[in-house]
Amino acid sequence: MIPRYSVPEISEIWSDEHKFDLWREIEVLYCEGMAEAGLIPKKAAREIRARAGFDIKRIAKLEATLRHDVVAFLTNMSEHIGPSGRYLHMGMTSSDLLDTALACQLRDSGNVIMAKLKKFRSVLRRQANRYKHTPMIGRTHGIHAEPITFGLKVVVWYTETERNIERLRRAIDSISVGKITGAVGTITHIDPRVERYVMRKLKLKVAPATTQIIQRDVHAEFVVTLALIGSSLEKMATEIRALQRTDIQEAEEPFTKGQKGSSAMPHKRNPILSERICGMARVLRANSIAAMENVALWHERDISHSSVERIILPDSTSLLAYMLDKFKWIMENLVVDKKRMRENMERTGGLVFSQHILLFLVKKGFSREEAYAIVQGAAMESCRSGRPFKELIISNPSVRKCCSAEEIEGLFSLENHLKRIDLIFERAFGKRH
Repeated sequence: MIPRYSVPEISEIWSDEHKFDLWREIEVLYCEGMAEAGLIPKKAAREIRARAGFDIKRIAKLEATLRHDVVAFLTNMSEHIGPSGRYLHMGMTSSDLLDTALACQLRDSGNVIMAKLKKFRSVLRRQANRYKHTPMIGRTHGIHAEPITFGLKVVVWYTETERNIERLRRAIDSISVGKITGAVGTITHIDPRVERYVMRKLKLKVAPATTQIIQRDVHAEFVVTLALIGSSLEKMATEIRALQRTDIQEAEEPFTKGQKGSSAMPHKRNPILSERICGMARVLRANSIAAMENVALWHERDISHSSVERIILPDSTSLLAYMLDKFKWIMENLVVDKKRMRENMERTGGLVFSQHILLFLVKKGFSREEAYAIVQGAAMESCRSGRPFKELIISNPSVRKCCSAEEIEGLFSLENHLKRIDLIFERAFGKRH
């Protein structure tokens, strides 16, 4: 099944042409491995290599009658090969072919995603450094908290992407495993040397123990990893959507020439791509649930997982590759309004420095409860009356007894909040970034 979201590298991996190419190569390698082990004539293996071919339309016609895709494929291959075709699939079961080919497809799809993820990480690194010292307000519960920088926000995304790269590396390693162990995994009709030969040629590991199939926990791990990466992209896209709100307007995704925001309201510039990322992340998470449902099968195998995987594996890999392409473009071309960030940060008239005042008063001898009451009272009065927070603190009789106006003034400085931004960047990137 070709994925619905077209990413050329991924679509090719999941095409029928590529799938049958993999099936052909596995069957040919199996025969070559048997010839190496002295189990079939080497001349037959050479003939199979030279003549092995298939015709997709012929396979489809055969399958319509046979109702078995692998048997249809093998029948068509034998038509191309001639008498030596009798050695194809000898001792194998369908899942030996299907699961080994699927491992190649998932590994290769994972590598495409890995390359895109690393490019996305590079964009985040550049943007983090670009906005390293661009101050903005940090928000908790959606409410102004304390100053941060936009670069700090992005460097948090960068470190999460680093973790996702490591998760994907592990998932690719786990999924890169094949098997040729027969109908119930006992290797009864197969020489283990042949299985090792095939997996070495395909650059796959040999599954240490199987039933008729490779166990589906490894596939679930892979799809869950894709869903985690998608959830990270959703988190970042949600932040862009929030910052693009009319009442915030600190950052927005690109709005290209000729683009229309609304059929009814010409003024609209909607974060449609970020919203698309968020919606697609939901699909990835739903697919991860389906992958986990596939882990429990009857006895040595049933077929309930197969129909699910034909949908969720091509779709999930293609979808995440598409999401990475789109969000990379958003971050490369993100519109950041530094002036608006500062204006928003200053809207509360200095309330964002309240913790500095609190801690300073504690150092001056106030109990924490006393200091908190003074600062909170001044903050609430500032909100009600509009009087500057700094003025209310300086004019407080209890504060004036132990603090000078100059001391209080010095606490209302962005540098107090941002003095360790460089340290955080060093921890994320190393000393040279």
